[in-house]
Amino acid sequence: MNPDGTTAVLTLCGSIRRKSYNAALIRALPSLAPGGMTFTPAPLIVNIPHYDADLQQAGGFPATAVALANAIRDADGVLVASPEYNYSIPGTLKNAIDWVSRLPNQPFAGKPVLIQSASMGAVGGARMQYHLRQVLVFVDALVFGRPEIMIGMAATKFDEDGILTDAPTRDLVRAQLTAFAAFLKAHYKP
Repeated sequence: MNPDGTTAVLTLCGSIRRKSYNAALIRALPSLAPGGMTFTPAPLIVNIPHYDADLQQAGGFPATAVALANAIRDADGVLVASPEYNYSIPGTLKNAIDWVSRLPNQPFAGKPVLIQSASMGAVGGARMQYHLRQVLVFVDALVFGRPEIMIGMAATKFDEDGILTDAPTRDLVRAQLTAFAAFLKAHYKP
């Protein structure tokens, strides 16, 4: 938390698709957030090599994984917006977490994390969220509970320009961000 009372949230998108609904959701956050909440995009996870313990042992941690870890440490909280791939976490996102989780001074430990998902399917990424929560519990993150955001049938909630136009969904995101702001303040560690 900054001295002026603002909270810095790192946004991590689990999709690398150019017209990702989750990236569009992240772009909508500033207009839906309570005052004093700022958003910074995480370093691109697509540039992190596949996790390989031999690579780690031979050359240490890739600079891309270290940059992500440092960004997580510097943030007051992390917001992950991700689609669901084959009932689970997209491989690129899981790979990034796998690298970061092995760094000293584990960056997710004690870090408040909020999960959102937008998906073409009817359940809106619920199964991905379930699996991601399991992973985040293991890395000792403080995973925010409710309200949950699982945007199903995403093509009907965003327009052709990627603008979140569905009013009930906007209201839910607004309510979740307000609750997460309180969660961040309750778990603030100077």
